[in-house]
Amino acid sequence: MPPPPLTPPTPPTPSTPPASPPEGLRFAFGTLTVLPVTVTRWDRGAARLGMLAAPLVGLVVGACAAATGLLLLLLGAAAPLAAVATVAVPAALTRGLHLDGLADTADGLGSGKPAEEALRIMKRSDIGPFGVITLVLVLLAQVAVLAQAYADSWARGALAAVVAATAARLALTTAARTGVPAARPEGLGAAVAGVVPTGRALTVGVAVLAAAGAAGTRFGTYGAVQAALAVLVSAAAAELLLRHCVRRFGGVTGDVFGALAETAATSALVVLALGG
Repeated sequence: MPPPPLTPPTPPTPSTPPASPPEGLRFAFGTLTVLPVTVTRWDRGAARLGMLAAPLVGLVVGACAAATGLLLLLLGAAAPLAAVATVAVPAALTRGLHLDGLADTADGLGSGKPAEEALRIMKRSDIGPFGVITLVLVLLAQVAVLAQAYADSWARGALAAVVAATAARLALTTAARTGVPAARPEGLGAAVAGVVPTGRALTVGVAVLAAAGAAGTRFGTYGAVQAALAVLVSAAAAELLLRHCVRRFGGVTGDVFGALAETAATSALVVLALGG
């Protein structure tokens, strides 16, 4: 994620103009992807709009992932290879930081150490056994579900990729809501912790839920319900992990945000795999 130095955004002053939607989008795409976007404002107003726009980032990332998978299928590749490529694209567009955050968070939680020591473990550059095991299982689950979906129909695989990526970024929006503290005074967690009003986070969640259900109607009533349920389950899984991390670490970090995104994406995919 290539934003300015990851210090907490500057608080607004009476003379600070409100952040505009384009500035919020720049914040979102500039911090949540490696796309060539320049972050023009680094303050809490821009962070608020940026985190509210996180699901839109997920929509773009998911569309890129689905397009890559479909292109391989069009060129004659089998479903498993298309699934691997679909999983690889979001990792590439985030420089693997969500996966790295998942591994670091697993190591921190698995260590059983007090918060301060667990946070030190998470900051290390190496990955411990808990992180390795978690990464392997999560990536296998994601590839398995997408391979199944592509084998069923190309459209179903593409929908799964987009819904999962969008649900993953919705987890970031809800984790940045008011009342969720940062575990450290620096880093991306501190930069966005508590910037999103809870009511607005809920509104974004409802919008993503409705959009997923609408997209799922291509596969009938069951498809609509399943897509909406995927968003609900992913949000619930991410919320459970968020609360556990806040209890264990005293708040959120950039690693926790990455873990939440991967947890939400995997949970959504698992739901989409059920029922044939």
